[in-house]
Amino acid sequence: MQTPKPIVLSIFTILFLLIQSCTPEEKTVIPEWVPYDESAEIAANADNESVRLRYKLIQSQVTDKNIMLKAIESQLGSFGEKEYRDLHGIIYEKDILSLQESVATGHLTYENLAKWYLYRIARFEGNRDTYLNGIISINPNAVETARQHDLNRSETDHPIFGIPVLLKDNINFEGIPTTAGAHALRDNITDNAFIAERIAAKGGVILGKTNLSEWANYLCIGCPNGYSAVGGQTLHPYGRKKMDTGGSSSGTGVSIAANYATVGVGTETSGSILSPSSSNSLVGLKPTVGLLSRSGIVPISSTLDTPGPMTRNVMDNAILLDAMTGEDPEDSYTRDNPKDKKYYQQLDDQSLAGIRFGVNAIFLTDSVFSATIDQLTEMGAETVEFEPMEVDFSGFGSILRGDMLIDLANYLENYASDQVPVASVQDVVNYNLEDSTVRIPYGQGRFAGILTEKIKGEALDSLKRQLNEAAVAFFEKPMQENELD
Repeated sequence: MQTPKPIVLSIFTILFLLIQSCTPEEKTVIPEWVPYDESAEIAANADNESVRLRYKLIQSQVTDKNIMLKAIESQLGSFGEKEYRDLHGIIYEKDILSLQESVATGHLTYENLAKWYLYRIARFEGNRDTYLNGIISINPNAVETARQHDLNRSETDHPIFGIPVLLKDNINFEGIPTTAGAHALRDNITDNAFIAERIAAKGGVILGKTNLSEWANYLCIGCPNGYSAVGGQTLHPYGRKKMDTGGSSSGTGVSIAANYATVGVGTETSGSILSPSSSNSLVGLKPTVGLLSRSGIVPISSTLDTPGPMTRNVMDNAILLDAMTGEDPEDSYTRDNPKDKKYYQQLDDQSLAGIRFGVNAIFLTDSVFSATIDQLTEMGAETVEFEPMEVDFSGFGSILRGDMLIDLANYLENYASDQVPVASVQDVVNYNLEDSTVRIPYGQGRFAGILTEKIKGEALDSLKRQLNEAAVAFFEKPMQENELD
């Protein structure tokens, strides 16, 4: 009896499908980056009225961008332009809670979330007309970590669980170098900083490291914000080569503004989170020193340094802040800091009714500031204008120089890799002079100033106490006189 044709055809169909299923998936290939002549771009900015935009170099002379692009390519699998466009509406500009909702409803996975950001980084950073030099390095295990999080989700997860986070490249993270943008630290493979451990413990996915003003903007004098020997010149996403990125957390600022990750971490001594956040229209928070650990972070000043969140909205800022908190036995400043404060949960039920805000009268000439005060009033707040007291902050620079002389040596001894060829500020200065064109094209005036600082020991401690008292009085006086909240 002859076998009916439909059955024969179905057998061939099954065989064909089996063969197809054994065919390896087509992997996404990222085009190779080819360095180009940037002299015309540099010449175009040579007479810019802002010294911050007069570039000597844009592309890094130290790092091959293809290393970063290959670290992305190896994790994408078949994720390409189609998948990127299909997920664009679900991911682009979305906050953490929206992304978590998409995961919960099955419209998104943590794996594809990580791949989407990685693909976007390669898409823009691999193009000479759109790159921002915002990223220094990529975590080679980011997608695998995200994939594991897809398998281990639970109802009790912290909101940061599965969310891609970028770290400023002065924060230690195991597996990729922590450079502070400096040639001397380009091979600085370390253990995790305390805050990196906290983020990972809550389930955050460290996507990679961001560029910065080298040594957290404490290397050269009058140089462009966002330049480092390792990362090149960070460029502004809203005005590429036309606007100042702010510093020193420049790479985190431009990368979060450009949607290279959901949230990012910066560090600040004096303005290094607030400046790039303001410049890139982000929410930046410098927490009270001691709320977050500084262990495993390349320092300037243990008196003033702190990491902090940089995000596109307030809720994400609170979530990332919450994920990083905790007492660190290696950082005494964190002892007895607030326990179990759910910053993001507090945002849902807070009312401004009857809360008395002090309004610094100096800033009322600024239209954005004035509009914000009006909004607070409309939401029920009481606003009280005050004239700020004058405070003498002379000697502030001596604190930075005196602290860095000690604190950098401590970092290099206790947290840096054995492969790092320097152990002190003096070593760094000498090292940079071996090839100043590549290592310090804008000089190292601030570093050199550290070596000539005369205020040390008890005199330095006394200066710290004096300026701290003045700073506290600056806030306490109007708070008490006007009964402000």
